[in-house]
Amino acid sequence: MSLFVMADLHLSTSVNKPMDIFGGWDNYMQRIEENWQRLVSPDDTVVVPGDISWGMNLEQSKSDFDFLNRLNGKKIISKGNHDYFWTSKKKMDDFFKSNGFDTLNIMHNNCYEYEGIGICGSRGWINETGNPDDVKILKREAQRLEVSIQSAEAQGLKPVVFLHYPPVFGESINVEIFDVLMKHSIRYCFYGHLHGGIAHSKSVNGLYNGIIMRLISADYLQFAPLDITEIVQSAKI
Repeated sequence: MSLFVMADLHLSTSVNKPMDIFGGWDNYMQRIEENWQRLVSPDDTVVVPGDISWGMNLEQSKSDFDFLNRLNGKKIISKGNHDYFWTSKKKMDDFFKSNGFDTLNIMHNNCYEYEGIGICGSRGWINETGNPDDVKILKREAQRLEVSIQSAEAQGLKPVVFLHYPPVFGESINVEIFDVLMKHSIRYCFYGHLHGGIAHSKSVNGLYNGIIMRLISADYLQFAPLDITEIVQSAKI
């Protein structure tokens, strides 16, 4: 059983939000499906850190969830900045259950086990202007990340972190998030959100202050889930 990751699917089967107006996103849903089914087996797990559906609520996102549910493997999804459908974990769990979406699992103030690894994360946030609302959200997201990591540690699992927003971008650091990563000696952090050549070029991919960072937005991965099985297993050493 392998572990994969890919963020920013931006599914839009029921709303008029075509991503192919952006460079490189042509036929992106077909490419996601073909690559996913080719690489991922039914027994594998795929982490999807945010920006899953353009639907504005659960009902509007239903056909996107159906699309994702029919793809191979168990999916662990977390919130992105464009996931307007997002509500409480209980409401989403109940909605998935009532619609038979039995391969979809919510990561929100919790973690999931994968062969001794704790799959942890939160949305994250950015604070470029010092806006008080941004400061408040960033602190809340850092707390959610810590709760998720602590949940893994309490089970004797080695935490690996999956965020939507990058904790580091160019010369900017989201200090509240990064402090949590450092406090818990996180070795691997995967993140999405960044799109296009300029943003990709400013992304941090590699060792940063002792943490290996990796951008995993769908367009950066050419719409193919990334196999991180061997990478995360080394986190236990």
